[in-house]
Amino acid sequence: MNLQTLTVLGKHYLSFLNYDLLKAYYALSSQSTRTIDEHIRAAIQWICRAQDAGGDGGVARSYSIIYHPYFRKSGWISSYPETTGYIIPTLFDFAHRFGQKEIVKRALLMADWECRVQMESGAVQGGTIGETPTPAIFNTGQVIFGWIRAYQETGESKYVDCAVNAGRFLVAQQDKDGAWRKALSNYTSSRMSFYTYNTRTAWALMEVSLVTGDRLFYDAAIRNIEFALEQQAENGWFKSNCLSDPSQPLLHTIAYCIRGILETGVLVKSGRYVEKATIAADALLRQQQPDGSLAGRFNDRWEPTVPWRCLTGEAQMAGIWGRLYQLTGKPTYLAAMRAANAALRGVQFLHSAHPGLYGGIGGSQPLHGRYGSFEILNWAVKFFIDAQMLEQLLANTGKHGI
Repeated sequence: MNLQTLTVLGKHYLSFLNYDLLKAYYALSSQSTRTIDEHIRAAIQWICRAQDAGGDGGVARSYSIIYHPYFRKSGWISSYPETTGYIIPTLFDFAHRFGQKEIVKRALLMADWECRVQMESGAVQGGTIGETPTPAIFNTGQVIFGWIRAYQETGESKYVDCAVNAGRFLVAQQDKDGAWRKALSNYTSSRMSFYTYNTRTAWALMEVSLVTGDRLFYDAAIRNIEFALEQQAENGWFKSNCLSDPSQPLLHTIAYCIRGILETGVLVKSGRYVEKATIAADALLRQQQPDGSLAGRFNDRWEPTVPWRCLTGEAQMAGIWGRLYQLTGKPTYLAAMRAANAALRGVQFLHSAHPGLYGGIGGSQPLHGRYGSFEILNWAVKFFIDAQMLEQLLANTGKHGI
């Protein structure tokens, strides 16, 4: 082991002697007495501070409570194109719901930044700003959501132009069977030749098709969804559906996969797609604990394989169950969403005024869990806001429809 490695490891372990870390452990896992509005506003404040910390219009990837060995720093990590992209619709939703024009300006700053950092090929880079730009299929799909929403809000063609260029890149990289095997990102595992959770990229392509009327994107989206359904077992579980370990997929990527199929099904009015997504969502509903939580990973029998929670995935599943309630009116989905949201509110950082913590959601619970360990992740906060706002919407309108 060389001196540089020893230095990095030393900084990492010494950073555990951290008052904020100890306070975070002490404060978490409590039953919240605050309103859902207060939780949402605190989470939005965290996103705003993360954008300010990025300093370029994008949103800082995370706040690392301890020294991060990969990024070689603690505190705010550089702006992250992938997740900034799908944070944009969340900010527009919040701004309209709560009448916050300043948040609209922030969303457009993010969209403009995404235009500036888009690669010449139309792709979005993997990793954070500052790392060598390499194209990433999934990341490209996620930023499309932000550009499409910015176009819908403003009518400015530059946003749809960026989305179309990104969509063309995705179609060019897609194999005939509908899978993406090229340009999967240098930051994902080489154990899998494709990632089933790219159904969320297919959903993005469908959005481009609906805005432009271009059948090219529609057909590519359908090809990928059909390919993904070939990877689904009868019990709803998907093969090759993880960032790192296909034998026990992460709840985060399981939810990505389900949502992509579900929303594409809604857009094209395919009952089969909705049904296939529902099978997986129901399997996870049966695994929900009495306190509303879920395990962070599941094997092919839908058995939990880890003792920690993946909070991003829980927030995503809350959103999926809420959507299924909108589509079906079944009260079991509404109850599951409410229980998941309440569990998440109990682990939101609200007992510390620290700007990197207040309003945030950790990668895992407990914090040392093996997803986003000791970090507040911007995408965890995004999905938390989405799920809480959906609960509010359903409380106000009941079965909302599609």
